[in-house]
Amino acid sequence: MNRSRYLLRFDDICPSMNWTVWERIEALLRQHGIAPLVSVVSDNGDEGLTFGPPNEHFWDRVRTWEQWGWTIGMHGYQHRYVSADSGIMGIKKASEFAGLALEEQRAKLEAASEIFRREGVQPRVWVAPGHSFDHNTVRALKAIGLCVISDGFFVSPRLDPDGMLWIPQQLWRFRWLPFGIWTVCVHHNRWDGAQFATFARDVVAYKDRIVGFDHVIGASQNLKAGRLDGPLSRAFRLSVWLRFRLKRRGVADGIS
Repeated sequence: MNRSRYLLRFDDICPSMNWTVWERIEALLRQHGIAPLVSVVSDNGDEGLTFGPPNEHFWDRVRTWEQWGWTIGMHGYQHRYVSADSGIMGIKKASEFAGLALEEQRAKLEAASEIFRREGVQPRVWVAPGHSFDHNTVRALKAIGLCVISDGFFVSPRLDPDGMLWIPQQLWRFRWLPFGIWTVCVHHNRWDGAQFATFARDVVAYKDRIVGFDHVIGASQNLKAGRLDGPLSRAFRLSVWLRFRLKRRGVADGIS
């Protein structure tokens, strides 16, 4: 892929999310024919994701998104941080999975998977709350048949030695970049009108480069690690670390 492409990912999608903002996002995406990755919390137990009364028709909406060709991701299980382990990514020292025994992690993933099955929805991608997961998580994901992870600081998708496909996630807002595949992770729940307006302008500006999940998979030619992966990973880890420092000071938005 000669020029850059962007995949939009929305996290913390659950019945009690901010539906007022979401309705505007959904209409914008439909207007421009954009098919995002929507990361669904199957059984939300995180009070921090409560922004209003639960939508009684939540799973109807999820099924509709799937019918539209949007990609559904499994965003953890209950989005409850139970350990202080930052896992493989080393970003956030809080996790729903990292540091737990393989059997416990697999039980959580099977419970989440069962909810999706019951609701007639097929998650195609794993999205870890807080980017926190470990090698046991990866093993458990393979055991339940979910073999795509949305994470990693690479320039393009990578296939690891165990056959797990990693779709990199490196950005939290649009930035012009000359080449590569870049996942822009969006947390909309605390947005105000100005933040939505900025997002809408970016969507219009970048819409010719925004692609869907299937396009990313189909356009991926080189799945082996590249020369830029090491330096890029280190640079992005530093950037994310600084972002969390600013968050603690009330300067920047966080990552959840």
